[in-house]
Amino acid sequence: MNQPAQESFKAKLKFLADLSATPVYLPSKGGGDRTEHLGNYRDHEVDLHDARAQLPATDLDREGFMLLAHESAVTNFHDDATLHATYHPELIDLLKRVTGAHRVEVFDDTRRSSSVTNQRAHGARDPANVVHNDYTHDSGRRRFADFFSDAPEELQRLKSRRFAILNVWRPIGEPVVDHPLVLCDARTVREGDLVPMERRGADRTGELQVALHEPEQRWYYYPRMHRDEVLLFKTYDSALDGRARFTPHSSCKDPRAPGDAPPRESLETRCLVFF
Repeated sequence: MNQPAQESFKAKLKFLADLSATPVYLPSKGGGDRTEHLGNYRDHEVDLHDARAQLPATDLDREGFMLLAHESAVTNFHDDATLHATYHPELIDLLKRVTGAHRVEVFDDTRRSSSVTNQRAHGARDPANVVHNDYTHDSGRRRFADFFSDAPEELQRLKSRRFAILNVWRPIGEPVVDHPLVLCDARTVREGDLVPMERRGADRTGELQVALHEPEQRWYYYPRMHRDEVLLFKTYDSALDGRARFTPHSSCKDPRAPGDAPPRESLETRCLVFF
């Protein structure tokens, strides 16, 4: 399997086309089903830039994402008990060190695979294939309140602090050759580019953001990410001081990927980060 010499490439991403129909997100449950997106969508060809080469240093408060080397003691990322006992403490330590946060709470793990066979074997979900951000201005606060619903005193104490929701994305199989995670530089996203969208899950109704395409948006990916790397990206920030608050992202088919490319296997872990 030959690696392409040119790391930046053109690919199609799915964006919201217009608001003529109410957009609704119906997430997959995992195990071989598919996420559904109600509404009108349109594929746009965009340039996906090699962040390794073009953005050697990024900041969560500026671009909204950053790549880190991180070797985990976990060998089986499909074992929930190991994630809770080993992986989550690793991430808490990492995020405190990188962000300066005084407290980190892990609240969700989502495994994804581009292979339907592997989805069925591990209960994994399909890779996200529409440009979105996981939270809105309102739903980020609701997720925070829901997490502390059994600890109202703690909720009140933390309300006065700035907090963010960070996703930690990690390959858990072979190096990623196809269906990479792609992210939009938050500096190139205008307020009107993101549209609230109902997220209608089996056990929770929430709200996320779907994106309209604008030529000024600048898109990046990290070629051949492997399991000793993690990609942090910010999906919510309570601060309103001009720093990055949301990071539109998606996955896409890499038209250069060979037919024998291994399936993409990944784990994304969502964390509440308090400053």
